[in-house]
This record gives sequence, C-alpha cells and structure tokens, in this order.
Amino acid sequence: MNINEKHFSIGDITIINDDCLKYLETLEDNSIDCCITDPPYFIDKLDDSWDSKKVTERKNNSHIKHLPKGMKFDKKQVVNLHNFYSKLGKILIKKMKPSGFFLSFSSPRLYHAIAMGCDCSGFEVRDMINWIYTQSMPKGMSISHIIKKNKKLGLRDDDKEKLIEKYKNFKTPMMRSCVEPICVAVKPKGKLTYLETELNFKTGLIDFSNKVGKNSDKVIANVMTLEEMNPSYDSNFLISKPNKKEKKSYNTHVTVKPIELMEHLIKIFSKKGALVVDPFLGSGTTAIACKNTGRKCIGIELNKEYFEISKRRLNEMN
Repeated sequence: MNINEKHFSIGDITIINDDCLKYLETLEDNSIDCCITDPPYFIDKLDDSWDSKKVTERKNNSHIKHLPKGMKFDKKQVVNLHNFYSKLGKILIKKMKPSGFFLSFSSPRLYHAIAMGCDCSGFEVRDMINWIYTQSMPKGMSISHIIKKNKKLGLRDDDKEKLIEKYKNFKTPMMRSCVEPICVAVKPKGKLTYLETELNFKTGLIDFSNKVGKNSDKVIANVMTLEEMNPSYDSNFLISKPNKKEKKSYNTHVTVKPIELMEHLIKIFSKKGALVVDPFLGSGTTAIACKNTGRKCIGIELNKEYFEISKRRLNEMN
C-alpha cells in the first residue's frame, strides 16, 4: 500500500487527487485499455469544481429549498461541457490504445454535448447505453407556484387565484428524467482489423458472455433497468441500485453509481488485467468495481472530500 496526501494505491488500484487534464498528460501514450466515467455536467453554474458544499449552498439560497440540481437551464452549460469534453478527449485519444472504449455517463439534455465532444476530439461514437430508472425527482417547476411568488404581475388576489387555478397542471418544459444515457465511443483502429486490435491490444471487441438478469441465453443490449418494472423486461436487463450498506453512511457524493452497474460495463468493454481509467472518480465506485473484476485502475478526482471517501471505501474492502 502506498499512501501520501494526493496519491493512494492498493494493489493494482491507484487513485489521485488532482486535475484530470493535468494528470492524464503524465500517462504513457497508447497505455489505457478503457475509460469509464461520470463527468460533472456544469450544473447550475457549479462548473468543474462542483462539490457537495456548493450544492448545499445553492439549495439553501434557493426560494425552493429542495430545488433539484439541473432544474435551471443555462445555454452556457452545453457550450462549457462540450468545450471541456473536447479538451479531455484530445488528451485521452493519445493515451488510449487503438479501439479502446471511452464510456461517459450523461443526462438526456446534455448527452449531445458529450457525444459531440468525443466526436470532435477524434473518437468514434458507436452507441448509447440507456440506464433506466423510475425513482428520480421531477425537475419541471410548477407555474402556479411561480405565479404565487411573483410580485410583478400587478394582479389582485382573486385574479391571481384564478390564474393559479388555470395553470395548476402546467410546469416548465423539463420532463421527469427516467433514463441516464451512456455515450459509447471508441478510439479509431486505423488500418488495423478488429482481430488485429484484439490480438495486439486486447481492445475493440465486446464480451457477449457478460449478461444482466436471469436469462443467460439473451445477448447484451444497450438498455439496463434499475428497479423492477416488467417481469420479462427485468429478467434481461435488471441492475440493482446501491443500498445504504454499499454507498456507506459517510459518502456525501450525490450521484453514486451501483457497483454492479460499473462491474457490468467494465466486464463488457475490457479484459481481465486491463487498465481502466476514470478521470472523474467521485467516491470511488469505478475503482472498487475494477478491484472486484481483476482490472487495474487509475482514478483521478479533483475534489479532496471525494478523494478521501474513495480511499476509505477501498481500505474497507480489505
């Protein structure tokens, strides 16, 4: 075990407290087999230093105290995310092996920014995996609530009440999100064939022996569910959500992914012994999944709080 203030390693798992754009440049070219990550979405002007403290501060300063993250639409959000992801992609494409997979979690309204960022930096966008769940918070704001709080309308109380009644079923245009898209990109193989990239780099092919659910005769698909919705559907695509024991009571990260989900993706898109990199490690789920599946991992996390949580979760595995 190697420990210092910004570097922690245990076996083949290494996590770094640093800016991923800087640290990735230190890695060897053509050394990464697979990259799987859940990037910050530049939500509500929280930019790339997004952390739990800032989320709490914005929530406390809001007139709606439980304001969901992402409710406020900001066009700059799309531009910033695209530009940032293009910059990240240009670094990653040098560091990844030919036909290495680059998977990025996203959101329905920001998926195109991530996909185009991958495309503009030289990756080929090959597919989109849909992770489906129903236990999400509605993000559309009630127009009746806005009318009630608005003091600039200049309406009498009875006229305001009539307007509130008229628009009681209307909300701002953001549907309840029940899907998290995952962009599946790949570094071009150049003049090599898929067989050649497999034999030389162990990249490029998808392992169809890895199934989700009960029906092992079914091939893997680009959809996965989080909870039971339909028996025939769930038996093929069900991924269990993280419970309190898995997440840990001290874990303050707000978008913790299920370990089973990350293990499933890692087993499909990489081989045992492969190097998997997560530039936005968060609370360490990718590193844990790599340890469980026999992969090497380099996880990079800018936020000190999340880096310490990742260290603690990894230490508790021993």
